[in-house]
Amino acid sequence: MGDPSSATKGPNAAAASVGRLEVIATPIGNLADLSPRARDSLAGADLLAVEDTRRTGALLSALGLQKPMVSLHTHNERARGDELIRRLQEGAVIAIVSDAGTPLLSDPGFDLVRRAAAAGITVRGIPGPTAIAAALSVAAIPAERFCFEGFLPARAGERRTRLSTLVREARAMVFFEAPHRISETLADMALVFGPEREAAVTRELTKIYESVYRGTLASLAERAAREPDWQRGEITLVVAGALEAPVSEAVDAAEIDRIVAAALAHLPASKAAALAANLTGCTRDTAYEAAVRLAAARR
Repeated sequence: MGDPSSATKGPNAAAASVGRLEVIATPIGNLADLSPRARDSLAGADLLAVEDTRRTGALLSALGLQKPMVSLHTHNERARGDELIRRLQEGAVIAIVSDAGTPLLSDPGFDLVRRAAAAGITVRGIPGPTAIAAALSVAAIPAERFCFEGFLPARAGERRTRLSTLVREARAMVFFEAPHRISETLADMALVFGPEREAAVTRELTKIYESVYRGTLASLAERAAREPDWQRGEITLVVAGALEAPVSEAVDAAEIDRIVAAALAHLPASKAAALAANLTGCTRDTAYEAAVRLAAARR
């Protein structure tokens, strides 16, 4: 009889020695949400590339596991990639783990996944918890179609400019937001999307103090400004998509003035005009003329 190991030899033998990159979703709060498959994958990995070694170390401790870890975050992902790709090519199984939820969704890992795929290394997703799906499931907002916008800019002017590009977005929109900015963000959304747009703010999903607040953007902004609990915890925000506006040959000049006047309290004339044009469908020239006129009247 021939050598039993001969079946693994031949032109594909080198490929068999290449490792694997696993992208593992971990709980966003409740440890019981970790799947058995995810635990097995963590236990079987040779190395964990993690966003924060302390956070993942606490998870491993709770699972009764000890694994070697290296940090992989926004500031070192490119620099660390060469070594990790080399390890993968030598046969290692490496797992990407973020602080919570599914890696790459507003978390590190994209550069390494892309490089591994380009190098012909198997990339395997181990699905599980994500705040995006959890928030959509409880928001009570139509979400047959949705888009994920991640974190908005921290600066107020840049945030309003980004929001103005989403005014006509018909899909439900999901955002992450820092608790210390949620009040300002909701106020900006009420200004840009309109105060009556429906939304839901989810806080501390799957944790002891999980909370879901539903209402109009105006009512949610008002609550966020006066209730201190909103300034704590991790927040995922769902905003209803825009309703299809009826076709109109003429835009109400009074409506343009109203929107421009509100925007001028926060933005320069050019950006206020751009926002009004997005909201009403009028031309930018028309909106800018209104912005100049109203700005001059304030002086």
